Order: sequence, then structure tokens, then C-alpha cells
Amino acid sequence: MHNRHQLSLLKNVKVFLVILVLDWLLASSTDATVHEPGFSSPIANVTAPLGREAVLACTVHNLSTYKVAWLRVDTQTILTIHDHVISRSRRVGVTHSDHRTWFLHIRELRETDRGWYMCQINTDPMKSQLGYLDVVVPPDILDRGTSTDQTVREGASVSLTCAAKGSPQPQITWRREHGKLITISDGIQVASLEGAVLNISRVSRQHAGAYLCIASNGVPPTVSKRIILTVEFPPVITIRNQLVGATLGSDLVLECETEAYPKPVSYWSRETGEIVPVGGGLEPQKMESSFRSMLRLAIRRITTSDYGAYKCVSKNSLGDTEGSIKVYPMSPPVLENNNVVQRLNVIADKSSESTPFGTQDFRLQDYNRAVSKGRYCYGFLYSLVILIKIASRG
Repeated sequence: MHNRHQLSLLKNVKVFLVILVLDWLLASSTDATVHEPGFSSPIANVTAPLGREAVLACTVHNLSTYKVAWLRVDTQTILTIHDHVISRSRRVGVTHSDHRTWFLHIRELRETDRGWYMCQINTDPMKSQLGYLDVVVPPDILDRGTSTDQTVREGASVSLTCAAKGSPQPQITWRREHGKLITISDGIQVASLEGAVLNISRVSRQHAGAYLCIASNGVPPTVSKRIILTVEFPPVITIRNQLVGATLGSDLVLECETEAYPKPVSYWSRETGEIVPVGGGLEPQKMESSFRSMLRLAIRRITTSDYGAYKCVSKNSLGDTEGSIKVYPMSPPVLENNNVVQRLNVIADKSSESTPFGTQDFRLQDYNRAVSKGRYCYGFLYSLVILIKIASRG
């Protein structure tokens, strides 16, 4: 009975010792886990522009005698170990803050630097975490795939293209220079259009001018290319006044507006086909802007030989056209009433105050009625005299 009690007690002591050892082992394991090095936070992804410096940060705790290393994942290249730079690139560097935060520096960024980077602690087994570096690139318009200056015939269709590269991929916007609107169809105009291709159907002369292809992706600077669209068409002439009256001795300017491209040869001629010479009383003038020009003919001190028809002629490689203006004689203006009244007073040998008509105001008023009745006859007679003179010279 006594031996049985001793055996039971011995078993209880063994169980207690086993529990004690297990408790110590568990306590030791937990303590080792708590004090083992690790990462305090994940690596933040970094975005940096081409040519600048990027810095990736890896924060650790309980580092003790362990070391931190940085690696390039895709090439399995060791860049740094602790304070030492292993990479041969002068652009790579490493710094730290109290052995807690370890910074990987990559200067003068290239597009090839884009990718995953690993921060590693040399425990057994090794501990690591990843961070991504994105290198953004400002837009660049490519010569290949981008339209040069275009020349098209009016009524044809044209497509302007714009190719650009960058990271992220750039967005293309089309605008016209000086804030002009883009005509995309009859009656529909817009300030800008998105897309790599600008299609214009049935080109008109109003489409001519400079178009800007603008590439942007949120990374400065935004870039643009200027593309000139030239529209060719035969001459068109506009004459606002085809009949022009002028009195002898007066000055006159005839105007003829032309639109054409290529630049036309424009001149004035008489009805006989004789080209109006430069100099003397006749002075042809051109006032040009883009495809429109104003052709002016100044006639000084008109004589009877200046009356008749004038032709405005315009020619280019696509065609020619002409317009006509006829200059006819006009009567001179009627003399002022005051002068006529004074002249009548002199003929009657009377002063203005002693006339039987009463006051001078009444006299002028009364004479105005007389002049108004005779003005038609006077104008008719004067025109008849002019026509007789022209006929006698012919």
C-alpha cells in the first residue's frame, strides 16, 4: 500500500516537471518571437518623373545585429547591403534613420528603372517585402506617324494624324490656332476634338490654317505640334458696286475683292482688253491677307476718257475669272442758295435789305421754292451737254 502511494506521487512529480519544461520552452519561444526583427509597415509604392530621384523606404524593428539589403526583383540583382552599395551604378545609393528606416535612392531615373524592389532582412529563414517604382514620362510627339503640313484641293477630304509616346500613354487633343473653331460638318463647329486622327470631309477654304496637335498625360510639360492645312481653289471675284457714277474732275476708287489659292495674278483692264498701266492718274493697289485680297484702282481727276467699263481679272494655276465695273458721268451738285441769292441781288442792283420780298430769310425761303422747280431742268440740260461732248470726242 505504501509502495503504491510512492509510485503515484512520483508520477505526479514527473507530470509537473513535464509541464514546467513545456512552459519554459513556450516562454522562450514566445520571447524569441517578440524580439526577432521584422517590418513595421509595408513599403509604399513610389511614382517619380523621368530624370528625377526616387526614394523607396523600408521600416524595420528589432534589427539588432541583422542586416537590411535592397534587391531588384526582375533581375535578382543585389543593390545594397546595410550601409554598402553593391551596385556598380553611380545612380544608386542607400541611407538610414537610426537603423530603423532604410532608404534606397535611385537618381537620374530612366524608364528601365521601373519595376519591383525587395527589402530583405537576413534572418533564417529570410524575411522580405516588395515595393513598386513607377517612372512617369512626359509626352513626346513622334515624327513618324504624325502628319506634316498638308495641301488639298477644295472639296476633297483630309485626315490629320498625331502620334505620341509617354507614360502614362498621352491623350491627343486637336485645336485651331488663335481660338478658331473646328468645322466638323455643315453648321457644326467645336473648340476642340479628342483622338489621334482628325478627319475633315469636303474641305473648304474656311478650313485653311494652322491646327495644333496637343499631347498630355498629366506629367509636365504638355507638348504640341503645329500642322498647316492649305486649301487650293480657283479665283472667285466679288464686286460690290458694278455701276459707279462720277463727276468730271473728281477722284474715284474702284474695288474688286478676290479669293484664290495659289496666290493669283490680278490686274485691271479696260473693255478693249488693254491692261491699266501703273503710274499717272491710275494707281492699282493690292491689299492681301491669306487667300483673300482687295484690288483697288484709284482714278484721279476724272476726264471724259475715264468713263466706261473696267475689268478686274484674276488668274492662278487652277483657273481664271473676271468682274466688270462701269463708270458713268454724273451731274455736279447744285450751287448753294446763298450764293445764288446774292448773285440775283447784284443783277437787280439792289441790296439784300431793300428787296420787295421783305426780310432776307423770307427771300431765301421764297427763292428755294423757285430753285426746287428749276433744279430738274438744270440737271437735265447739264447731262445733255456732257453727252454731246462725249459724242463729239468719239
